[in-house]
Amino acid sequence: MVAVSDDPDDWFERALDGEGDDAEEAEPEDPDSSFDADSSTDGPESADDESLFEDDFGSALQDVSAPAVDVGGDDAVPAAEPEGFDDLDFVLGSDEPDFDEEIDSELPRVDLGIEGLDRMIQGGVPERSLIVAMGSAGTGKTTFGLQFLNRGLEQGERGVCITLEESRERVINSATEKGYAFDEYVAQGQLAVVDVDPIEMANSLASIRNELPTLVEEFGASRLVLDSVSLLEMMYEDRAKRRNEIYDFGRSLKEAGVTALLTSEVSPETPYASRYGIVEYLTDAVFVLQYVRPDDFRETRLAIEIQKIRDANHSREKKPYEITGEGISVYQQANLF
Repeated sequence: MVAVSDDPDDWFERALDGEGDDAEEAEPEDPDSSFDADSSTDGPESADDESLFEDDFGSALQDVSAPAVDVGGDDAVPAAEPEGFDDLDFVLGSDEPDFDEEIDSELPRVDLGIEGLDRMIQGGVPERSLIVAMGSAGTGKTTFGLQFLNRGLEQGERGVCITLEESRERVINSATEKGYAFDEYVAQGQLAVVDVDPIEMANSLASIRNELPTLVEEFGASRLVLDSVSLLEMMYEDRAKRRNEIYDFGRSLKEAGVTALLTSEVSPETPYASRYGIVEYLTDAVFVLQYVRPDDFRETRLAIEIQKIRDANHSREKKPYEITGEGISVYQQANLF
Protein backbone atom coordinates (compact mmCIF):
# COMPACT_ATOMS: atom_id res chain seq x y z
CA MET A 1 0.00 0.00 0.00
CA VAL A 2 1.28 3.45 -0.90
CA ALA A 3 1.70 5.93 1.94
CA VAL A 4 0.14 9.32 1.25
CA SER A 5 0.97 12.60 2.98
CA ASP A 6 -1.37 13.50 5.85
CA ASP A 7 -1.61 17.07 4.68
CA PRO A 8 -1.67 17.45 0.88
CA ASP A 9 -1.67 21.25 1.12
CA ASP A 10 1.83 21.65 2.58
CA TRP A 11 3.74 20.24 -0.39
CA PHE A 12 5.16 23.52 -1.58
CA GLU A 13 6.19 24.99 1.77
CA ARG A 14 7.97 21.78 2.80
CA ALA A 15 9.74 21.59 -0.53
CA LEU A 16 11.00 25.17 -0.31
CA ASP A 17 12.19 24.65 3.25
CA GLY A 18 14.35 21.81 1.97
CA GLU A 19 12.79 19.28 4.32
CA GLY A 20 12.49 16.70 1.56
CA ASP A 21 16.09 16.94 0.35
CA ASP A 22 17.38 14.07 2.46
CA ALA A 23 14.31 11.88 2.19
CA GLU A 24 14.31 8.80 0.04
CA GLU A 25 13.04 9.44 -3.47
CA ALA A 26 9.71 7.71 -4.08
CA GLU A 27 9.66 5.10 -6.78
CA PRO A 28 6.95 5.82 -9.38
CA GLU A 29 4.04 3.43 -9.27
CA ASP A 30 3.56 1.01 -12.11
CA PRO A 31 0.96 2.47 -14.48
CA ASP A 32 -0.85 -0.89 -14.45
CA SER A 33 -1.10 -1.00 -10.65
CA SER A 34 -4.38 -0.63 -8.83
CA PHE A 35 -3.52 2.75 -7.27
CA ASP A 36 -5.86 5.61 -8.16
CA ALA A 37 -5.45 9.14 -6.88
CA ASP A 38 -9.24 9.29 -6.37
CA SER A 39 -9.08 6.50 -3.80
CA SER A 40 -7.18 8.57 -1.23
CA THR A 41 -9.23 10.06 1.58
CA ASP A 42 -6.75 12.92 1.74
CA GLY A 43 -7.59 14.16 -1.77
CA PRO A 44 -8.32 17.72 -2.76
CA GLU A 45 -12.02 17.38 -1.94
CA SER A 46 -11.22 17.01 1.76
CA ALA A 47 -8.55 19.74 1.90
CA ASP A 48 -8.96 22.71 4.20
CA ASP A 49 -10.24 25.97 2.77
CA GLU A 50 -7.10 27.78 3.94
CA SER A 51 -4.65 29.06 1.38
CA LEU A 52 -2.06 26.58 0.18
CA PHE A 53 0.71 29.02 1.07
CA GLU A 54 0.94 30.88 4.38
CA ASP A 55 3.55 33.26 2.99
CA ASP A 56 3.91 34.59 -0.49
CA PHE A 57 6.35 32.71 -2.70
CA GLY A 58 8.98 35.46 -2.71
CA SER A 59 9.07 35.62 1.09
CA ALA A 60 9.32 31.86 1.36
CA LEU A 61 12.45 31.93 -0.75
CA GLN A 62 14.26 34.51 1.36
CA ASP A 63 15.60 31.99 3.87
CA VAL A 64 16.28 29.17 1.46
CA SER A 65 19.93 28.15 1.57
CA ALA A 66 21.38 26.72 -1.60
CA PRO A 67 22.86 23.22 -1.13
CA ALA A 68 26.55 22.70 -1.67
CA VAL A 69 27.60 21.78 -5.16
CA ASP A 70 27.88 18.02 -5.50
CA VAL A 71 28.93 15.68 -8.24
CA GLY A 72 25.92 14.39 -10.06
CA GLY A 73 23.89 14.68 -13.17
CA ASP A 74 20.87 13.32 -14.90
CA ASP A 75 21.05 12.34 -18.50
CA ALA A 76 24.13 14.26 -19.62
CA VAL A 77 27.38 12.67 -20.61
CA PRO A 78 30.83 14.06 -19.82
CA ALA A 79 32.07 16.78 -22.09
CA ALA A 80 34.19 15.28 -24.79
CA GLU A 81 35.01 15.61 -28.42
CA PRO A 82 31.94 14.75 -30.55
CA GLU A 83 32.08 11.20 -31.78
CA GLY A 84 30.16 9.38 -34.45
CA PHE A 85 29.37 12.41 -36.59
CA ASP A 86 32.25 12.09 -39.05
CA ASP A 87 30.05 10.75 -41.86
CA LEU A 88 27.29 13.35 -41.45
CA ASP A 89 26.75 15.58 -44.44
CA PHE A 90 27.18 19.21 -43.37
CA VAL A 91 25.23 21.16 -45.95
CA LEU A 92 25.93 24.87 -45.83
CA GLY A 93 24.04 25.78 -48.99
CA SER A 94 20.94 23.61 -48.77
CA ASP A 95 17.39 24.55 -49.72
CA GLU A 96 16.48 24.88 -46.05
CA PRO A 97 14.95 28.35 -45.35
CA ASP A 98 17.09 30.81 -43.43
CA PHE A 99 15.63 30.50 -39.95
CA ASP A 100 18.10 32.97 -38.49
CA GLU A 101 16.02 35.82 -39.86
CA GLU A 102 13.75 37.64 -37.41
CA ILE A 103 10.04 37.30 -38.04
CA ASP A 104 7.76 40.32 -38.13
CA SER A 105 5.16 39.47 -35.49
CA GLU A 106 3.31 41.21 -32.69
CA LEU A 107 3.62 38.11 -30.50
CA PRO A 108 6.50 38.37 -27.99
CA ARG A 109 9.01 35.54 -28.49
CA VAL A 110 11.40 33.64 -26.22
CA ASP A 111 14.53 31.62 -26.95
CA LEU A 112 14.87 28.09 -25.61
CA GLY A 113 18.56 28.51 -24.90
CA ILE A 114 19.62 25.48 -26.96
CA GLU A 115 22.26 26.16 -29.57
CA GLY A 116 21.14 25.18 -33.06
CA LEU A 117 17.54 24.50 -32.06
CA ASP A 118 16.76 28.18 -31.56
CA ARG A 119 17.97 28.82 -35.11
CA MET A 120 15.47 26.24 -36.38
CA ILE A 121 12.63 28.40 -35.05
CA GLN A 122 11.95 31.61 -36.91
CA GLY A 123 11.76 34.35 -34.28
CA GLY A 124 11.49 32.04 -31.26
CA VAL A 125 8.64 30.31 -29.42
CA PRO A 126 5.67 32.59 -28.66
CA GLU A 127 5.75 33.84 -25.08
CA ARG A 128 3.41 32.07 -22.62
CA SER A 129 3.33 28.94 -24.76
CA LEU A 130 2.91 25.49 -23.22
CA ILE A 131 5.76 23.32 -24.52
CA VAL A 132 6.57 19.62 -24.24
CA ALA A 133 9.88 17.86 -24.83
CA MET A 134 9.18 14.17 -25.48
CA GLY A 135 11.69 11.36 -25.54
CA SER A 136 12.72 8.00 -24.15
CA ALA A 137 15.16 7.55 -21.27
CA GLY A 138 18.54 9.19 -21.84
CA THR A 139 17.54 11.51 -24.68
CA GLY A 140 18.09 14.67 -22.61
CA LYS A 141 14.61 15.78 -21.58
CA THR A 142 15.71 17.02 -18.16
CA THR A 143 18.74 18.76 -19.66
CA PHE A 144 16.40 20.43 -22.16
CA GLY A 145 14.38 21.83 -19.25
CA LEU A 146 17.46 23.04 -17.36
CA GLN A 147 18.76 24.90 -20.41
CA PHE A 148 15.37 26.46 -21.01
CA LEU A 149 15.27 27.77 -17.44
CA ASN A 150 18.91 28.89 -17.52
CA ARG A 151 18.37 31.06 -20.61
CA GLY A 152 15.66 33.01 -18.83
CA LEU A 153 17.63 33.31 -15.60
CA GLU A 154 20.66 34.65 -17.49
CA GLN A 155 18.39 37.35 -18.92
CA GLY A 156 17.20 38.42 -15.48
CA GLU A 157 13.92 36.48 -15.51
CA ARG A 158 12.58 34.40 -12.64
CA GLY A 159 11.84 30.72 -12.94
CA VAL A 160 10.20 27.75 -11.21
CA CYS A 161 11.28 24.12 -11.54
CA ILE A 162 8.91 21.43 -10.25
CA THR A 163 10.57 18.02 -10.30
CA LEU A 164 8.75 14.74 -9.70
CA GLU A 165 11.77 12.58 -10.54
CA GLU A 166 14.81 14.02 -8.74
CA SER A 167 15.48 15.66 -5.40
CA ARG A 168 15.78 19.44 -5.20
CA GLU A 169 19.47 19.15 -4.36
CA ARG A 170 20.14 16.81 -7.28
CA VAL A 171 18.55 19.22 -9.76
CA ILE A 172 20.57 22.18 -8.47
CA ASN A 173 23.81 20.18 -8.46
CA SER A 174 23.19 18.83 -11.95
CA ALA A 175 22.57 22.32 -13.32
CA THR A 176 25.58 23.77 -11.51
CA GLU A 177 27.77 21.01 -12.91
CA LYS A 178 26.78 22.11 -16.42
CA GLY A 179 27.84 25.67 -15.69
CA TYR A 180 24.35 27.00 -14.85
CA ALA A 181 24.47 29.02 -11.62
CA PHE A 182 21.29 27.54 -10.16
CA ASP A 183 22.73 27.59 -6.63
CA GLU A 184 23.25 31.34 -6.90
CA TYR A 185 19.85 31.95 -8.49
CA VAL A 186 18.16 30.02 -5.66
CA ALA A 187 20.10 31.94 -3.00
CA GLN A 188 19.12 35.24 -4.63
CA GLY A 189 15.43 34.31 -4.78
CA GLN A 190 15.40 34.31 -8.58
CA LEU A 191 14.72 30.58 -8.90
CA ALA A 192 12.49 28.14 -7.01
CA VAL A 193 13.28 24.42 -7.29
CA VAL A 194 10.53 22.27 -5.79
CA ASP A 195 10.64 18.48 -5.48
CA VAL A 196 7.24 16.83 -5.06
CA ASP A 197 6.21 13.22 -4.72
CA PRO A 198 4.00 12.41 -7.74
CA ILE A 199 1.42 10.69 -5.53
CA GLU A 200 1.25 13.72 -3.27
CA MET A 201 0.90 16.02 -6.26
CA ALA A 202 -1.89 13.90 -7.75
CA ASN A 203 -3.81 13.95 -4.47
CA SER A 204 -3.36 17.73 -4.19
CA LEU A 205 -3.66 18.62 -7.87
CA ALA A 206 -6.94 20.51 -7.55
CA SER A 207 -5.48 22.74 -4.84
CA ILE A 208 -2.19 23.16 -6.68
CA ARG A 209 -3.70 24.24 -9.97
CA ASN A 210 -6.04 26.67 -8.20
CA GLU A 211 -3.11 28.29 -6.37
CA LEU A 212 -0.59 28.17 -9.22
CA PRO A 213 -1.58 31.32 -11.15
CA THR A 214 -1.45 33.43 -7.98
CA LEU A 215 1.78 31.78 -6.88
CA VAL A 216 3.53 32.50 -10.18
CA GLU A 217 2.25 36.07 -10.29
CA GLU A 218 3.47 36.83 -6.76
CA PHE A 219 6.90 35.33 -7.46
CA GLY A 220 7.13 37.05 -10.83
CA ALA A 221 8.16 33.89 -12.71
CA SER A 222 8.17 33.98 -16.50
CA ARG A 223 9.40 30.39 -17.08
CA LEU A 224 8.32 27.12 -15.46
CA VAL A 225 9.44 23.52 -15.93
CA LEU A 226 7.63 20.35 -14.82
CA ASP A 227 9.80 17.22 -14.99
CA SER A 228 8.06 14.95 -15.76
CA VAL A 229 4.35 15.01 -16.56
CA SER A 230 4.44 11.26 -17.29
CA LEU A 231 4.92 10.46 -13.59
CA LEU A 232 1.87 12.56 -12.79
CA GLU A 233 -0.16 10.80 -15.49
CA MET A 234 0.77 7.41 -14.02
CA MET A 235 -1.11 8.26 -10.84
CA TYR A 236 -4.48 8.01 -12.59
CA GLU A 237 -5.66 4.54 -13.50
CA ASP A 238 -8.86 5.71 -15.16
CA ARG A 239 -8.20 7.11 -18.65
CA ALA A 240 -10.95 9.72 -18.56
CA LYS A 241 -9.82 10.95 -15.13
CA ARG A 242 -6.20 11.10 -16.32
CA ARG A 243 -7.13 13.10 -19.42
CA ASN A 244 -9.31 15.57 -17.51
CA GLU A 245 -6.79 16.16 -14.72
CA ILE A 246 -3.87 16.74 -17.09
CA TYR A 247 -5.96 18.98 -19.32
CA ASP A 248 -7.05 21.10 -16.34
CA PHE A 249 -3.48 21.31 -15.07
CA GLY A 250 -2.26 22.44 -18.49
CA ARG A 251 -4.96 25.10 -18.54
CA SER A 252 -3.83 26.36 -15.13
CA LEU A 253 -0.30 26.77 -16.50
CA LYS A 254 -1.65 28.88 -19.33
CA GLU A 255 -3.62 30.99 -16.85
CA ALA A 256 -0.43 31.46 -14.83
CA GLY A 257 1.00 33.53 -17.69
CA VAL A 258 4.34 31.70 -17.89
CA THR A 259 6.14 30.00 -20.74
CA ALA A 260 5.96 26.46 -19.40
CA LEU A 261 7.92 23.38 -20.45
CA LEU A 262 6.77 19.84 -19.63
CA THR A 263 8.93 16.77 -20.14
CA SER A 264 7.26 13.53 -21.14
CA GLU A 265 8.17 9.94 -21.85
CA VAL A 266 7.21 8.62 -25.26
CA SER A 267 5.01 5.66 -26.08
CA PRO A 268 6.75 2.27 -26.26
CA GLU A 269 5.26 1.87 -29.75
CA THR A 270 6.41 5.15 -31.33
CA PRO A 271 8.77 8.04 -30.49
CA TYR A 272 6.29 10.52 -31.99
CA ALA A 273 3.61 10.18 -29.31
CA SER A 274 3.69 10.67 -25.56
CA ARG A 275 3.20 7.74 -23.23
CA TYR A 276 -0.51 8.41 -22.77
CA GLY A 277 -1.15 10.43 -25.93
CA ILE A 278 -2.42 13.51 -24.08
CA VAL A 279 0.19 16.26 -23.72
CA GLU A 280 0.98 16.70 -27.41
CA TYR A 281 -2.63 17.78 -27.99
CA LEU A 282 -2.90 20.28 -25.14
CA THR A 283 0.50 21.93 -25.73
CA ASP A 284 1.41 24.67 -28.20
CA ALA A 285 4.83 23.29 -29.14
CA VAL A 286 6.17 19.74 -29.33
CA PHE A 287 9.85 18.75 -29.55
CA VAL A 288 10.65 15.08 -30.18
CA LEU A 289 13.99 13.75 -28.94
CA GLN A 290 14.86 10.26 -30.14
CA TYR A 291 17.49 7.65 -30.84
CA VAL A 292 18.31 6.95 -34.49
CA ARG A 293 19.52 3.42 -35.21
CA PRO A 294 19.67 2.92 -39.01
CA ASP A 295 21.13 -0.38 -40.18
CA ASP A 296 24.05 1.32 -41.92
CA PHE A 297 25.12 3.30 -38.83
CA ARG A 298 27.67 1.71 -36.57
CA GLU A 299 26.49 3.52 -33.46
CA THR A 300 23.33 5.04 -32.03
CA ARG A 301 22.78 8.74 -32.55
CA LEU A 302 20.40 11.30 -31.16
CA ALA A 303 18.09 13.40 -33.33
CA ILE A 304 15.56 16.14 -32.61
CA GLU A 305 12.49 17.13 -34.57
CA ILE A 306 10.03 19.99 -34.11
CA GLN A 307 6.61 18.40 -34.42
CA LYS A 308 4.68 21.65 -34.08
CA ILE A 309 4.85 25.24 -32.83
CA ARG A 310 1.68 27.26 -32.99
CA ASP A 311 2.04 30.76 -34.43
CA ALA A 312 5.66 30.23 -35.45
CA ASN A 313 7.47 29.07 -38.57
CA HIS A 314 10.05 26.38 -37.99
CA SER A 315 12.21 23.81 -39.70
CA ARG A 316 10.59 20.45 -40.42
CA GLU A 317 13.87 18.60 -40.69
CA LYS A 318 15.25 16.10 -38.22
CA LYS A 319 18.64 17.22 -36.90
CA PRO A 320 21.36 15.41 -34.92
CA TYR A 321 22.31 16.63 -31.47
CA GLU A 322 24.67 15.80 -28.63
CA ILE A 323 24.41 15.91 -24.84
CA THR A 324 27.68 17.13 -23.36
CA GLY A 325 28.77 18.35 -19.97
CA GLU A 326 27.47 21.79 -20.96
CA GLY A 327 24.05 20.62 -22.16
CA ILE A 328 22.35 19.94 -25.50
CA SER A 329 23.84 21.18 -28.76
CA VAL A 330 21.90 20.75 -32.00
CA TYR A 331 23.78 20.48 -35.31
CA GLN A 332 21.39 22.61 -37.32
CA GLN A 333 23.46 22.43 -40.54
CA ALA A 334 23.94 18.65 -40.45
CA ASN A 335 21.68 16.08 -42.09
CA LEU A 336 21.02 12.51 -41.01
CA PHE A 337 21.28 9.80 -43.63
